[in-house]
Amino acid sequence: MNSQKLLTIIMGIIAVVSAAFLFMIISIGDEAIKSGEGSGTVNTFMYVAYIVLFLTLAIVLVFVIKGLFAGNIKKTLMSVGAFLVILVISYAMSSGTDLDLTPFTDKGEEITEATSKNVGAGLYAFYALAIIAIGSMVLSGIKKITNK
Repeated sequence: MNSQKLLTIIMGIIAVVSAAFLFMIISIGDEAIKSGEGSGTVNTFMYVAYIVLFLTLAIVLVFVIKGLFAGNIKKTLMSVGAFLVILVISYAMSSGTDLDLTPFTDKGEEITEATSKNVGAGLYAFYALAIIAIGSMVLSGIKKITNK
Protein backbone atom coordinates (compact mmCIF):
# COMPACT_ATOMS: atom_id res chain seq x y z
CA MET A 1 0.00 0.00 0.00
CA ASN A 2 1.48 3.32 -1.01
CA SER A 3 1.58 6.39 1.20
CA GLN A 4 -1.22 8.18 -0.68
CA LYS A 5 -3.70 5.36 0.01
CA LEU A 6 -2.60 5.23 3.64
CA LEU A 7 -3.07 8.97 4.05
CA THR A 8 -6.48 8.78 2.38
CA ILE A 9 -7.55 6.12 4.87
CA ILE A 10 -6.18 8.15 7.80
CA MET A 11 -7.96 11.30 6.58
CA GLY A 12 -11.19 9.35 6.20
CA ILE A 13 -10.92 8.10 9.77
CA ILE A 14 -10.19 11.64 10.99
CA ALA A 15 -13.23 12.92 9.07
CA VAL A 16 -15.53 10.34 10.67
CA VAL A 17 -14.15 11.03 14.16
CA SER A 18 -14.49 14.78 13.55
CA ALA A 19 -18.11 14.35 12.48
CA ALA A 20 -18.77 12.38 15.67
CA PHE A 21 -17.16 15.14 17.76
CA LEU A 22 -19.23 17.76 15.95
CA PHE A 23 -22.40 15.80 16.69
CA MET A 24 -21.40 15.58 20.36
CA ILE A 25 -20.81 19.34 20.56
CA ILE A 26 -24.11 20.10 18.83
CA SER A 27 -25.97 17.69 21.12
CA ILE A 28 -24.72 19.54 24.22
CA GLY A 29 -26.72 22.58 23.18
CA ASP A 30 -26.04 26.30 23.09
CA GLU A 31 -27.42 27.05 26.53
CA ALA A 32 -25.19 24.48 28.22
CA ILE A 33 -22.14 25.88 26.48
CA LYS A 34 -23.06 29.49 27.33
CA SER A 35 -23.66 28.62 30.98
CA GLY A 36 -20.31 26.83 31.22
CA GLU A 37 -21.62 23.29 31.73
CA GLY A 38 -20.38 22.04 28.37
CA SER A 39 -17.27 24.17 28.16
CA GLY A 40 -14.98 21.33 29.24
CA THR A 41 -16.26 19.15 26.43
CA VAL A 42 -15.92 21.94 23.90
CA ASN A 43 -12.40 22.79 25.08
CA THR A 44 -11.35 19.15 24.78
CA PHE A 45 -12.69 18.96 21.24
CA MET A 46 -11.01 22.25 20.36
CA TYR A 47 -7.65 20.82 21.42
CA VAL A 48 -8.31 17.72 19.34
CA ALA A 49 -9.22 19.96 16.40
CA TYR A 50 -5.97 21.92 16.82
CA ILE A 51 -3.95 18.71 16.84
CA VAL A 52 -5.71 17.46 13.71
CA LEU A 53 -5.17 20.84 12.02
CA PHE A 54 -1.44 20.86 12.77
CA LEU A 55 -1.04 17.23 11.66
CA THR A 56 -2.85 18.01 8.42
CA LEU A 57 -0.70 21.08 7.82
CA ALA A 58 2.45 19.08 8.51
CA ILE A 59 1.42 16.36 6.06
CA VAL A 60 0.53 18.93 3.41
CA LEU A 61 3.85 20.72 3.87
CA VAL A 62 5.80 17.46 3.60
CA PHE A 63 4.11 16.55 0.34
CA VAL A 64 4.36 20.07 -1.07
CA ILE A 65 8.09 20.16 -0.37
CA LYS A 66 8.48 16.62 -1.74
CA GLY A 67 6.61 17.62 -4.91
CA LEU A 68 8.58 20.86 -5.15
CA PHE A 69 11.89 19.06 -5.38
CA ALA A 70 10.52 16.28 -7.59
CA GLY A 71 9.10 18.68 -10.18
CA ASN A 72 10.35 21.68 -12.10
CA ILE A 73 11.65 23.95 -9.36
CA LYS A 74 12.23 26.87 -11.75
CA LYS A 75 8.54 27.09 -12.67
CA THR A 76 7.52 26.77 -9.03
CA LEU A 77 9.85 29.53 -7.89
CA MET A 78 8.65 31.77 -10.73
CA SER A 79 5.05 31.23 -9.63
CA VAL A 80 5.88 31.97 -6.00
CA GLY A 81 7.79 35.06 -7.11
CA ALA A 82 4.84 36.29 -9.19
CA PHE A 83 2.56 35.78 -6.19
CA LEU A 84 4.93 37.77 -3.98
CA VAL A 85 5.08 40.56 -6.58
CA ILE A 86 1.27 40.75 -6.55
CA LEU A 87 1.32 40.96 -2.74
CA VAL A 88 3.95 43.73 -2.77
CA ILE A 89 2.06 45.74 -5.40
CA SER A 90 -1.17 45.29 -3.47
CA TYR A 91 0.46 46.50 -0.28
CA ALA A 92 1.92 49.50 -2.09
CA MET A 93 -1.49 50.40 -3.56
CA SER A 94 -3.25 50.25 -0.21
CA SER A 95 -3.18 53.51 1.72
CA GLY A 96 -4.86 52.65 5.01
CA THR A 97 -6.10 56.22 5.40
CA ASP A 98 -9.19 56.11 3.21
CA LEU A 99 -11.52 54.97 6.01
CA ASP A 100 -12.89 56.78 9.05
CA LEU A 101 -11.90 54.40 11.84
CA THR A 102 -13.48 56.34 14.74
CA PRO A 103 -16.74 54.29 14.83
CA PHE A 104 -14.68 51.16 15.40
CA THR A 105 -12.30 52.64 17.95
CA ASP A 106 -15.26 54.09 19.91
CA LYS A 107 -16.56 50.53 20.37
CA GLY A 108 -13.28 49.41 21.92
CA GLU A 109 -11.89 47.68 18.85
CA GLU A 110 -8.28 48.45 18.16
CA ILE A 111 -8.17 49.14 14.45
CA THR A 112 -5.19 51.15 13.33
CA GLU A 113 -4.15 52.51 9.97
CA ALA A 114 -1.73 49.59 9.67
CA THR A 115 -4.59 47.13 10.13
CA SER A 116 -6.61 49.01 7.54
CA LYS A 117 -3.63 48.98 5.15
CA ASN A 118 -3.21 45.22 5.57
CA VAL A 119 -6.91 44.60 4.94
CA GLY A 120 -6.81 46.83 1.87
CA ALA A 121 -3.73 45.02 0.59
CA GLY A 122 -5.48 41.68 1.06
CA LEU A 123 -8.51 42.90 -0.86
CA TYR A 124 -6.37 44.24 -3.72
CA ALA A 125 -4.44 40.96 -3.86
CA PHE A 126 -7.70 38.99 -3.87
CA TYR A 127 -9.10 41.09 -6.72
CA ALA A 128 -5.91 40.75 -8.76
CA LEU A 129 -5.69 36.98 -8.23
CA ALA A 130 -9.40 36.56 -9.01
CA ILE A 131 -9.02 38.50 -12.27
CA ILE A 132 -5.98 36.42 -13.21
CA ALA A 133 -7.81 33.15 -12.41
CA ILE A 134 -10.94 34.12 -14.33
CA GLY A 135 -8.86 35.39 -17.25
CA SER A 136 -6.86 32.18 -17.43
CA MET A 137 -10.07 30.10 -17.42
CA VAL A 138 -11.56 32.21 -20.19
CA LEU A 139 -8.38 32.02 -22.28
CA SER A 140 -8.19 28.26 -21.72
CA GLY A 141 -11.80 27.89 -22.89
CA ILE A 142 -11.19 30.04 -25.95
CA LYS A 143 -8.06 28.02 -26.74
CA LYS A 144 -10.00 24.74 -26.51
CA ILE A 145 -12.77 26.07 -28.78
CA THR A 146 -10.38 27.37 -31.43
CA ASN A 147 -8.27 24.20 -31.50
CA LYS A 148 -11.20 21.95 -32.38
